[in-house]
Parts: sequence; structure tokens; C-alpha cells
Amino acid sequence: KVWVKPLSETQQARIMWGTTRANLRNMVDGVSKGFSKSLEINGVGYRAAVQGKNLQLQMGYSHDVLYPIPEGITIKCEKPTAMTISGFDKQKVGQVAAEIRAVRPPEPYKGKGIKYETILRKEGKKK
Repeated sequence: KVWVKPLSETQQARIMWGTTRANLRNMVDGVSKGFSKSLEINGVGYRAAVQGKNLQLQMGYSHDVLYPIPEGITIKCEKPTAMTISGFDKQKVGQVAAEIRAVRPPEPYKGKGIKYETILRKEGKKK
């Protein structure tokens, strides 16, 4: 067990106490279990594939988007429309997922794009 205690009883010390405790817990959980995030791709002709140390995304642009996979992160594409990002650093896994999602964020009308959360769908214009 790791014990973390605040140095003083000021509000700033208590804030940093909680932050340090949460960061240490994430580090221990990351080394023992690891963290993962699942991304889903929706859209006609949208797909992803891992090629060596790069993730190749075909997202409807005139060119393929190549995303270099950072150290400590593994990306698996089970299907061309689903991928799993895993690693031991929770912040890095979330950052990589956010950067990949930023290539084509989901749009609210048809739900096309890369998503890792549920998308609130909108209704189209009525005639």
C-alpha cells in the first residue's frame, strides 16, 4: 500500500493531495491491469488499419491519414471499423484516442465519424 498525506491543512495542499493520490492509483492500475479505449468508425468507405508503426485511416478525404503510434501504446484493429487503443499510461491512452478522433469527429445528423462515446443525434429539417 502507498499512503499519501497532505503536508498542511491548506486548501491547495488538500487539492494536491487528492491529485497525487489519483495519479499514483492510475500508475499502479496501469502497470497491473492496463488501460484501454475502444473507438468505432461509422460511415461508408471509412476504415482503419495498422501498418507497422503507423495507423492508416481512410476517412473520406482525398488522401489517407497516417497517424504514427507513440511508444507505450498498442493499437489493434479487430475489424476495419473498430479499434482498441491500450497502454499503461491512462493520460496517454486518452490523448491518443482524442487525436485519432479529431481526424473525423462524429457529426450529429448521420453519426458518421470516429467515436468513443454515445452521440446525441439531431433531427433534420422538416419541409
